[in-house]
This record gives sequence, structure tokens and C-alpha cells, in this order.
Amino acid sequence: MYNGPIIDAHFHYFNIDGFVNVAANAGYVNTNACWQEICKQNNIIMSIAMGNTHDATIRYGGIAPRLINLARPFDEENFNQDANVCYCLGVDSELITPDKIEATAQEFEFYLKQDPIKSHCVGIKLYPGYNSVYVNDKRHWPLFELAKAYDVPVVIHTGDTSWPHAHLKYSHPLTVDDAAADFPDVQFVIAHCGCPWFQDACEVAAKNANVAIDLSGLVAGKPKPVHLFLRNAGFFDNLRTWLNYMGDYSRVMYGSDWPLVNIPLYIQTMAHVVPAEYHEQFFYKNALRIFKKMNGVLESVGASMVDVKDK
Repeated sequence: MYNGPIIDAHFHYFNIDGFVNVAANAGYVNTNACWQEICKQNNIIMSIAMGNTHDATIRYGGIAPRLINLARPFDEENFNQDANVCYCLGVDSELITPDKIEATAQEFEFYLKQDPIKSHCVGIKLYPGYNSVYVNDKRHWPLFELAKAYDVPVVIHTGDTSWPHAHLKYSHPLTVDDAAADFPDVQFVIAHCGCPWFQDACEVAAKNANVAIDLSGLVAGKPKPVHLFLRNAGFFDNLRTWLNYMGDYSRVMYGSDWPLVNIPLYIQTMAHVVPAEYHEQFFYKNALRIFKKMNGVLESVGASMVDVKDK
């Protein structure tokens, strides 16, 4: 079992009624206080929330990014976020019409150009599947250019969705290959390892050095550990097989997808999937290298740092 510091590279910090039952199924309540206690109990020294809200200020006439709001109403001028929470700007792809593409890039740049130590903004998040727009659609290209300019990763929802009316053809992990090939200087992250299409997600990452994977959201709720591992042995064996095929655990990160999962159980599960010799990379070091702007945030709050220069 891994006992070192953890960075949760994928969770949700969103005050929405729908997360009440989701959190309860995992043994929690969807509150800031609950998340902070989870972090203390599990040595999670930093976490990265995926932007979910729809209430950001529109400044330039484009589509505003989706932000976070669990702790308090988002202060867009003072960025008074919790010290241990960073975030990625969520993209409402379907709303970006041709006449709003450039203005939308300006909306996102407002946050990306802020000092990350102050703003805690460390990336961009796409929601294909939930949005019926392919990853490499041209409406995303200015956002990819921003990701390159500001050296932040683009995290992409891949695989299954929680909405039955979503269209999975948009969220299949193979769709990430087009963007990764066309934008080789942009760091992409395949969220959820494309579950259940582990083979395809790992092939895209094996082919493209600018693609990483997070293993978030692969177990929902709070099942009993013995039941979980016995009933899903083939699932985890398949995941491990294709991660080994990819052959580079320096590009595989821990993420939980909280409030979907029970955190101690999920840490135990991922420690079972990822070989022990890669645990420090997986649970901590890789996220520091991929989400580069997070390093300054950690230093500013006095968190213990692990040297990642050897990577």
C-alpha cells in the first residue's frame, strides 16, 4: 500500500443537487468540509478539480469557461480558492459557434494569464460525449494554441458517460489521436483511461508522446474490497495488461473522480493495478510534471515537494 503524498489529478468541486446521492453512495457528503477531511486522512496534498459550473462572467462576448464552486462563490478577481485545490477550465463545446470561437479563446485566456499561485488555474478540460463535438473540432484549435502558449495540459473526458442520452462516438479515446498528432506541442490527458476501451486509450498514448492517462472514476460507490477485486478481476487484469503495453508509467496519473468514489478504497484499488515500483510516480510525481503550474501553488502553500527533475 502506498503511504506517500498524493495529488488527486481529477476530481469535481461542484455544488449541484445531483452530486448529493453520488457522494452518499461513496460514503460522503458533497461539501468542502468533507473533501478537506478526506485530504487530511489520506495525505492528499493537492487536488485538481474539473470545471463544471455555468456561471462565469462573460467578458469578451464568447462562451465563458466552466469553473468550480463547492467551497464558496467563485471570486473571479481575487481567486479565493482553497489552498489545496487547483482547477481546469471546463469547455462547453456545443455552445462555441463559428462567430464565437476567437472570443471564447479570449474568455479562457483571461484565466490562463493570471498568476497560477493566485488563481490556481492549471489546465483546460473538454467534455466530448457530454458535448456532441469531436476532440479535434476546429472550434477547439484556439484553445489548444492557448494550452501550448501557457504550458497547460488539455484533459479530455473519454469513455462511458453518466448520461444515457450522450453519444459515445465523441468520447471514444481514439478521437484523441487526431488532436495529439496535429498538436504535438500540446500535452493531452486521456481521462478515465477511456473506460472501457483501455486498449485504444493505451495505444493512443503509446503512439503519441504528448498524451498522458489518468485512472479516475473506474470504481463507483463503496463496494466491499473482496467483492470488488473478485468480481472485477478481469476488468483490472485487462487495464493492467494495456498499461503494460503502453510501457510508460511516467505518463499515468492517479485521479479519483470524487464524489463518485470512496477515496481509501480507490487508492487501495489503484495501488493494486499499478506496480509498486511506480507508485510514487503514479500517485504524485507525474501530476507535478504534467500540470506544471501546480508546482508554484504547492510551493506557495509550503507543501513538501518531491524532486521530479530525474524524469
